[in-house]
Amino acid sequence: MTDPSPGAGSRCEAVHESAFPAMLEDNIDDLYDTAPCGNLSTLLDGTIAKVNATLLGWLGYSRDELVGRRRFSDLLTVGGRLYHETHFAPLLQMQGEVNGIALELRCADGSRLPVLVTSAVKTGGDGQPLLIRTTIFDARERRAYEKELLHARQEADADRERLQGLVAGLQHSLLPDMLPAPPRMQVSAYYHMASADRIGGDFYDLFPLTADRWGFFLGDVCGKGLAAAATTAAARYTLRTAAAYEPDPTLVLTHLNSALYQNYDSPSHRHCTVVFGILTPTSAGYSVTIAGGGHPAPMLLRADGTVEAQDVGGTLIGSLRTPNVATRTFSLTAGDTLILYSDGLLEARIDPSTDRYGEDALEAFLARSTPSTAPAAVEALTGVLATFERLDDDVALMAMSLRHPAPDS
Repeated sequence: MTDPSPGAGSRCEAVHESAFPAMLEDNIDDLYDTAPCGNLSTLLDGTIAKVNATLLGWLGYSRDELVGRRRFSDLLTVGGRLYHETHFAPLLQMQGEVNGIALELRCADGSRLPVLVTSAVKTGGDGQPLLIRTTIFDARERRAYEKELLHARQEADADRERLQGLVAGLQHSLLPDMLPAPPRMQVSAYYHMASADRIGGDFYDLFPLTADRWGFFLGDVCGKGLAAAATTAAARYTLRTAAAYEPDPTLVLTHLNSALYQNYDSPSHRHCTVVFGILTPTSAGYSVTIAGGGHPAPMLLRADGTVEAQDVGGTLIGSLRTPNVATRTFSLTAGDTLILYSDGLLEARIDPSTDRYGEDALEAFLARSTPSTAPAAVEALTGVLATFERLDDDVALMAMSLRHPAPDS
């Protein structure tokens, strides 16, 4: 690549030198009159003293109809005049300048012209105000663009409302409509959706197995969305079906693990954490046997005010061909309440400067709430959720409590 010749550069400079004076000699009055914006000068009382052809063309007035005959406020719509009197004019008087105010002007044919108005007070050498200079920009294209944006926003909001309705309906279909209560027991449940736009994977259920035995579970599928919803549906169906044939909670979770693990190589594969249990009546209340697959420990609130974390551990269900499923058995007597929950409760942020809520904080809160009942415990935990700074994950709660026997009559 070669440098331009000196001759070419000289010719270019000559063109610029000849054009620049010509631009300076352009008629200043013509620049004012035919500017691409409206120019307006008024006396301090608003009487129009000067107006350019551009603004006259937009409004459809002649110069004689406006100059000395109308005030600037006369060109405004009713709402614009009210705003001018209560806001625009007082601000202009105090500040000496007002910038980019959206108003509407009335044209001679009665139509409206959306504009952006900037006004400044011109002062004399003694600092006293002499007149008001106003520049007006045509905002019709901007207004049309804003209407298009508003229409698009309204359509997007409507689409989002429809999506949220579908998500809420699908989420509801994955949960029982109601929880039947075993004899002498109270039950309660609650589900909090962290996002109205994405379906979560938390699930729970309580159901009769025989005339006197009951099964229950609460779990959390990894991830969100349709794949998580499909896994949730499969998990609920598998657990209820396996529980009808297997008296051992360990075998019930083993069946669930087999059902989930068979899709391990699929992009839609999901694993889950879950606690599954069986209630068997005893003379003192119920015997509870639970099996765990990597789920947070259920909390047992005793009638004497103590809290016992029933940690069973275990591995994630669906993540290994042969899972490690742990079990434990304990009693549920009069005044006791068993609470199951998903890890969204433990992972909630109390406030931006603190760690997550955690099991220790939950156990301490429940200790202050004992003795309790299933409805009261769920209500108390629901109140705690409302105080958190942020809930990043769905939260499922389910509680079962044994009533005190009625006094003899």
